Amino acid sequence: MIPELFDLSGGSAMRFVFFTAAAAAAIASATPGRAAEPVQTVSAAPVTDPARIAAARQTVDHVFPLGTYARLMNGTLDKMMDSIMDSTMKLPLKQLAGLGGVNTEDLGEASMAEIMEIYDPAFKQRMQVSTRTMMSEMIPLMTQVEPDIREGLTQAYAGRYTATQLTELNAFFATPTGKVYAADSYLIMMSPEVMAKMQGFVPKLTEQMPAIVEKVKAASAGLPEPRAYGDLSKAEKARLAKLLGVSEEQLEKNEKAKKVE
Repeated sequence: MIPELFDLSGGSAMRFVFFTAAAAAAIASATPGRAAEPVQTVSAAPVTDPARIAAARQTVDHVFPLGTYARLMNGTLDKMMDSIMDSTMKLPLKQLAGLGGVNTEDLGEASMAEIMEIYDPAFKQRMQVSTRTMMSEMIPLMTQVEPDIREGLTQAYAGRYTATQLTELNAFFATPTGKVYAADSYLIMMSPEVMAKMQGFVPKLTEQMPAIVEKVKAASAGLPEPRAYGDLSKAEKARLAKLLGVSEEQLEKNEKAKKVE
């Protein structure tokens, strides 16, 4: 049963790496340095005041200069993903299998790391090489969208802070201490010190996940069940085939093949 559940070789391993990289990109796209800030009144429409925009753009130059994504993904995210991987691999296999709805009564208390030492002694190195390669390839993509992110941040700062507040922020960022703070404000939430503490979240989440899943089921119990292909009308099947870019005959064939499997 174990190989089928946790086959991380070949395509499955690459899907795991892709998920890891996608998670990293999502984390990188967030702005952790702003998480602790008090909620500000946000403008309903884009700010057009030139002075306010100019001040906000100067703020962004301090806290999110060009090259921030490359700096973030060259080392910081690697260490973070290694930390997440280590925490996950130390979890009992029974907990991980339970998340997938698998009957865990017959499973022991061994960790995923212990299992993979048998199936793939090079698993940890394989995942590290894979994630680092993926991160390296993602840097040009993230750098490409960086100007748009900076423009979005400019509007965000301009919409949340007055021109006076932005001027005061920029005055602080111009000081030696302010420069040091601004340079690391985006990265500090992903520092090894913080991530070491956040490792404790993974086992806690895994432990609580079955209860969370049950609450999700209860919350959605009043919704109608998803329909099967056989429940669709001829018109709906035709529309589905068109949306998927296949012929109705091919769609029908694919659905019949699923039933055989």
